[in-house]
Amino acid sequence: MNALCLLPLGPVDATVIEMLDRRLSERFALPVCRLNGAVVPGDAYDPVRKQFEATHLLRAVRAAAPHDRTTVLAVTMEDLFIPMLTFVFGQAQLRGTAAVMSTARLDQRFYGLEFSPALLRQRALKEALHELGHTIGLTHCPDRQCVMTLSNAVQQIDEKGEDYCRSCRILLADTHRVPA
Repeated sequence: MNALCLLPLGPVDATVIEMLDRRLSERFALPVCRLNGAVVPGDAYDPVRKQFEATHLLRAVRAAAPHDRTTVLAVTMEDLFIPMLTFVFGQAQLRGTAAVMSTARLDQRFYGLEFSPALLRQRALKEALHELGHTIGLTHCPDRQCVMTLSNAVQQIDEKGEDYCRSCRILLADTHRVPA
């Protein structure tokens, strides 16, 4: 990863973007830029599912990305899906330059519970690190504490750690000059 930019897609909680800016800059030891917010493409919306198709948004993010190997992480509050799954927290190009993540199901209010800003930010960081790991070339990890472990439910995000396991850190350091 040569550079990293955050792209708000539609309205996004500013505290989440600010936290991601700071924490991702620290984690990857590079500056994080913020792109001007973009409108969520309306044609990505599926009125039957009442969700946005993640692959469609990912294509829009790729199109908005600078052409200098900058990785772009788009953040949206819209609920995402891919055709074969009920929902996804995010999606990324494996060894690519684009990722998209949703805070919809990371927010306690989605489940009818009281809003917890701290929990939302914690979950958002884990999801961001997970999707960016895919752009760097990492696949799902069997270590349940690793941020790269597959999460099919928000409880699984809560259970995993906020960092890459030793094996994933070694892969990151060896292949992409990311600090281990």
